[in-house]
Amino acid sequence: MNPWRLIGVGLAAYALGLIATAPATLIDAQLEQASAGGLRLAEASGTLWSGTGQLEIRDANRASGIAKSMSWRIRPAYLLLGKLRCEVTLDHALRHFPVTISVAGIEIADADINLPAAALGLGVPKLAALGLSGDMLLHIARLAMSRGSVQGNATLQWHAAASAFTQVSPLGDYELRLEGSGTAVQASLRTLQGPLQLDGQGSWTSGRNPVFQGNARVAPPQRQQLTPLLRMFAIDRGDGRFELILK
Repeated sequence: MNPWRLIGVGLAAYALGLIATAPATLIDAQLEQASAGGLRLAEASGTLWSGTGQLEIRDANRASGIAKSMSWRIRPAYLLLGKLRCEVTLDHALRHFPVTISVAGIEIADADINLPAAALGLGVPKLAALGLSGDMLLHIARLAMSRGSVQGNATLQWHAAASAFTQVSPLGDYELRLEGSGTAVQASLRTLQGPLQLDGQGSWTSGRNPVFQGNARVAPPQRQQLTPLLRMFAIDRGDGRFELILK
């Protein structure tokens, strides 16, 4: 056998041995660094090769968040490219998605993640006290994270949106499109349907709270019921129009 090939086989076997025995807790350190503390892996067990844990999504102050059960398994072929690629499953779903870890950072592709509406309060603290509910689905087409940089795009859909502070339910269905390019993530909100019409633009920079400016409009039949709720986080401009400034 060619000596260089023999050396390559030996190094690959050594790498496989490290992955098979390295503790799963090493993933937490990589996640924390790539996301500036926004993502953590708690209660990790197993190895880098295969394991389980609780994926935590934390607020800007890293003081609170939500957790999703997670399991993963390494795909060995990507080691030859100098990458660690996992098949990840959240909440025991039937469908998994790929997560690639390299020296450059972490990349996620084609992922569908169900989230509670309370997750909105993690990004925008002003919304945390509104008692929000409904079904939210985050679809990540591609997301690459490294220290202080985000690249890619995702879509967050919120169906049957509701709040504990109004009897009008549902408020509507909404879609937030996210585009990451460098140090900032740009957001665009639109209403799919519903009595509460929302639209606007926003941005998020690593280490800072998101900033969002938009508008809310309410038709006369629901205006009296929804005005107290909207005044909790928006400026009443009259005639069912409200200005949203969230940061």
